Amino acid sequence: MTQIPDEPRDPRPLDEPTVEQPPRGDDDPLRGSRTSGFWAAVVGLGVVLLLLIVFIAQNTRKTTVSFLAWDGQVPVAVAILIAALAGLFLAGLAGMLRILQLRRRVRRTRH
Repeated sequence: MTQIPDEPRDPRPLDEPTVEQPPRGDDDPLRGSRTSGFWAAVVGLGVVLLLLIVFIAQNTRKTTVSFLAWDGQVPVAVAILIAALAGLFLAGLAGMLRILQLRRRVRRTRH
């Protein structure tokens, strides 16, 4: 009589159902990628652009704007957009200066 070698047994009891584990990060075919992030950014910018076009179309009335020695008439939408861009520039400048400050502090603590 030939003896069959013992097969590796599953340590789980026989009455326990087998549950498949979801795929991990690298194996997941639906994980996010740079392309999907880029696509989301394109869609988001498209929506912002559409809203901007509607805003400009609805605010075509002229208004007087005075700044230092400059005085002129521009559409309301243009005046608001210029003010928003100036605010974005100043916020970006403040953020950039803070990042440079933190980098300098990290560099000093490492040396």
